[in-house]
Amino acid sequence: MKEFEQTFDILHVPAEDELRKAAAVACGVPVSKVRQCVVMRRSLDARGRPVYRYRLQAFLEGDEPPREYVFDYKDVRNAREIIVIGGGPAGTFASLKLLEKGFKPVILERGKDVHSRKVDISAIVREGVVDADSNYCFGEGGAGTFSDGKLYTRSSKRGDIQEVLRQLVAFGAQQSILTDAHPHIGSDVLPRVMESIRNCITEHGGEYHFGSRVVDMTPPASNRGKWKVLCADGSVYSASDVILATGHSARDIYELFASKGWALQAKGFALGVRVEHPQYLIDEIQYHKRWQPGYPHAEYSLVQQVDGRGVFSFCMCPGGVLVPSTTESDAVVLNGMSPSTRSGKKANAGIVCSVEPEDVTGFEKYGPLALLEFQRSVEQRMFANSSSFRAPAQRMTDFCRGKASSSLPACSYAPGVDSALLNGLLPDFVAARLRKAFPLFDRKMHGFYTHDALVLGVESRTSSPVRIPRDENTLCHISLDGLYPCGEGAGYAGGIVSSALDGIAVANAIASR
Repeated sequence: MKEFEQTFDILHVPAEDELRKAAAVACGVPVSKVRQCVVMRRSLDARGRPVYRYRLQAFLEGDEPPREYVFDYKDVRNAREIIVIGGGPAGTFASLKLLEKGFKPVILERGKDVHSRKVDISAIVREGVVDADSNYCFGEGGAGTFSDGKLYTRSSKRGDIQEVLRQLVAFGAQQSILTDAHPHIGSDVLPRVMESIRNCITEHGGEYHFGSRVVDMTPPASNRGKWKVLCADGSVYSASDVILATGHSARDIYELFASKGWALQAKGFALGVRVEHPQYLIDEIQYHKRWQPGYPHAEYSLVQQVDGRGVFSFCMCPGGVLVPSTTESDAVVLNGMSPSTRSGKKANAGIVCSVEPEDVTGFEKYGPLALLEFQRSVEQRMFANSSSFRAPAQRMTDFCRGKASSSLPACSYAPGVDSALLNGLLPDFVAARLRKAFPLFDRKMHGFYTHDALVLGVESRTSSPVRIPRDENTLCHISLDGLYPCGEGAGYAGGIVSSALDGIAVANAIASR
């Protein structure tokens, strides 16, 4: 087997025979000796003439063939039950792994299935009403379902990323996610993928219970006892093992832990604004004015150290829209989403600043929930300055100059925007770093700092501000046997893939016991 690189024009998709010919040249053998040529990675290079760079593996006669992924989901109707609290990527992929291991996942999801969830999401804009259990954060698939569906992660040490990607493809995602350097699925495709996964789990004997918000958990009375999990509708479920995968916005779960005196830890997160540019401007910058129809719309990734803290882009959505991601009726929270084609006229991204426990004062009385309450206070401040979830907004150049915007550019955020001085709404240390960062970003992307860019508050749900501590070997809570904190909500992941890998790791840990 030999690895090599080959470039192809950005508008050209090489056929299998072209890849085999390229492999033959790279290996110095006739084409007939090449058994297979596999695309390992495809990345866009727009530094000069835009091209795709392919990393390829050539398999010759006598080479061991590439690994095949086979997922053996077992019939678990009569198997031992494992309660999985949360139907996001961590809970979903933990459940698929439980099927492979011969355990029955019983999934308790506080929100609704993907179809019913769409109705509740539209009500936020249409009626100004937030369903606390069914929204952009809660419901089948979690916060990632109605998002850009980004699948890239740096956490390869957590597990086999291909295991996650190949299962997503098997359930309906695009083949391209297996090879693209920055794979994404899209908000129009992900709901169908999640529904297919749910059908697989239930067809093999697993259970889904929607509208099942957990309000209490009782540990076993003895080593051979079972956890009891109480839901808001009065239903009670019991099992010896519970996977807790509730996502980064399940504040009531953290509050439940705190009320019981169970171990929690404050955890750093990031907070800032959402920034929206015209997509054509980002295309011009990133393609050095060479963009043309047929090219994928450009994205960006920015990071800058400012006064001892990182300021960086988060969840960049080319051709996307801004959405209201609050889970509470008195808060404004923004996120971005985009369809698989990324064909919208706007580009948006979170530009956020790292927040550590030592940065926050005045919230000490909340103990390990101090950063959570700090996060909540900023979101409520944004809401108090608006109406019906409209977002306070400012032109980027006005924000940096501390000047009110007399007019605002057209925006993709459906509830609407109100002109506001964000410097007075954001925490001082966050606003100050953002003001310094935007002109510095312009040195890396000339044209980024512009009067045509809109800054909106607030981007605050980047990750959990709380960690639920667990043993690094067993992955069990440090003092609650049989309880497995998992994914973003436990503070051990940050995105779809890393959450899925954490869910797989926890399911494997349970099976190994």
